[in-house]
Amino acid sequence: MNAIIVDDEAHNIENLQGILSRGFPAITVLGTAATINAAAALITAQTPDLVFLDIQMGKETGFDLLKRLPERGFEVIFVTAYDQYGIQAIKFAALDYILKPIDENELKAAIEGAVEKWSRKQSYQQLNFLINHLKGTGKAPAKIALPLFQETRYVAVDSIVRCEAQNTYVYFYLNNGEKILVSRPLKEYDELLAPGGFIRCHQTHLVNPVFIKSLLKEDGGCLLLTNEEKIPVSKAKRDAVKRALAG
Repeated sequence: MNAIIVDDEAHNIENLQGILSRGFPAITVLGTAATINAAAALITAQTPDLVFLDIQMGKETGFDLLKRLPERGFEVIFVTAYDQYGIQAIKFAALDYILKPIDENELKAAIEGAVEKWSRKQSYQQLNFLINHLKGTGKAPAKIALPLFQETRYVAVDSIVRCEAQNTYVYFYLNNGEKILVSRPLKEYDELLAPGGFIRCHQTHLVNPVFIKSLLKEDGGCLLLTNEEKIPVSKAKRDAVKRALAG
């Protein structure tokens, strides 16, 4: 798999090159770039399969590079220091990222995911989804990308009735009766769906307020949904739920 590295700090490029050469012989680094202009030219010239892309690069971002390239026939692994805005956007599009300093196990998992998506030519749609999401940053998102085993599903946020954690998995219950299983922690979706007003009423439950009918006192407190389901409200979350429902 042919790759390029885009980062504005030379020591980060050297570090990643070293890790790849030692532990990932299947990855061939065709070149590196330290600016958005240089990266755009390098990608156009080399047509890589994979791009390791830093988010913050001086006054520009890796997202600016993606917006500049109309043809994005490559996989992307974002390599970045923690950045709330950037990380949230990447998670919403179900794309891969790793944090600096690089953990080799996390890098291995990200590369394996990129290879799998590359074989299915999946990331073009995900990258477009990311760019469109970034254009609407500050607004409650219309759709969310859910990474499944064989595909990525794009689900309308307002169609999600609730989410329920089962160990390290999350079930999404949609208003058409469909149930979708995702291998991600509930905490991640709690953060991603917060702009849409979703309420974390319990350690294992996240609910769309649009589908809440009432707050019942029975069984220590529970939410009655429009489909007549009852969802528990934990004692620790009760006051927060009341405040959220009060507006």
